[in-house]
Amino acid sequence: MTGKQRSILLLVLVGVLMAGTFAWLGRGKPVSVVTRKVAWGLVQQTVANTRAGTVKACRRAGLSPPVGGQIVRLPVREGQRVTEGQVLMELWNADRVAEVALARSEIVSSRARARQSCVQAEVAEREAARLKRLRASELVSEEALDKAEGAAQAQRAACQAARASIGISEARLRMAEAVLERTRLTAPFSGVVAEVNGELGEFVTPSPVGLPTPPAIDLMDVDCLYVLAPMDEVDAPRLRVGMRATIALDAFPDERFAGRVRRIAPYVLDVEKQARTVDVEAEFSDPADLGEMLPGYSADIEVILAEKEKALRIPTEAILEGDKVLVLGGDGVLRERRITTGLGNWVWTEVTGGLEAGDEVVVSLDREGVAAGVRAVREGHD
Repeated sequence: MTGKQRSILLLVLVGVLMAGTFAWLGRGKPVSVVTRKVAWGLVQQTVANTRAGTVKACRRAGLSPPVGGQIVRLPVREGQRVTEGQVLMELWNADRVAEVALARSEIVSSRARARQSCVQAEVAEREAARLKRLRASELVSEEALDKAEGAAQAQRAACQAARASIGISEARLRMAEAVLERTRLTAPFSGVVAEVNGELGEFVTPSPVGLPTPPAIDLMDVDCLYVLAPMDEVDAPRLRVGMRATIALDAFPDERFAGRVRRIAPYVLDVEKQARTVDVEAEFSDPADLGEMLPGYSADIEVILAEKEKALRIPTEAILEGDKVLVLGGDGVLRERRITTGLGNWVWTEVTGGLEAGDEVVVSLDREGVAAGVRAVREGHD
């Protein structure tokens, strides 16, 4: 080998060594990824509301007296539980109380007059009967008998009129009591007083026509609560009353509550442009859950359309666009794999092809450097 050939060979060896060195250095540090194993479990297909829903009371009433007046009695406060029929507010009504007392007195008087007239009618009838027997023996005149029978008929009519006047007096009492009742605000159902607008001595007036004013008492039935949430119009045809649902509340981020669809609005709302929704109501399945709820909480509904108890599943967050996933191989290299899916929601997705139980899929897809073909080390897995 000549000197020139040796020089060329040396240069080639140095180039190979340098290329190998650069290749080794170019491998870089493996990326750290979080993986989850493909396993069997429950998968549900669900639809959820498009905007936050609200926990509402089944019954809520904004109450105000039907007449104006001065508040003289306010026996309840905000947050207090009340029972059906309990007085919540009373306006000045001394004149109407007096009218009720007068009507009751008139009933007593009418009944006394009726008893008097009816007793007189009985006496007159007995007298007419006695004279009729005497007339048969010609001991009294025909004229005397006619007068007695006429007097008896007149007394019977007076008795009937007196009894009718009792009914009139009772009707007047009912009317006076109804007018008095308009000055008292009572609870139409048992519940909790949410708001009181008014103080003792203040004047309240009914709302003018077409100009609503805040209610004097805001009453809620907190023993019956439900969630009202808007669903996209596209999902509405798949919903049915009675479907099971999962309810999530921001106030309880770590809990999920079982529910059931109780109503689907028969119309579509277009409150916002290009956002047409249908209101859906879901009630809580377990009454014990209501003890933690407050009307007004924000809430979300997931209606369960279908489910499989045992399905091969992966976290939905592991799926890339085009139904692809990154699988961590035994050699520590990430490889892209196309899959076919079945049921799914935002938590779990059923895998019907492309993966097997035990495969590890990457869920930390948003990390820098995570891509097919790179080396990776497992940070955590199930």
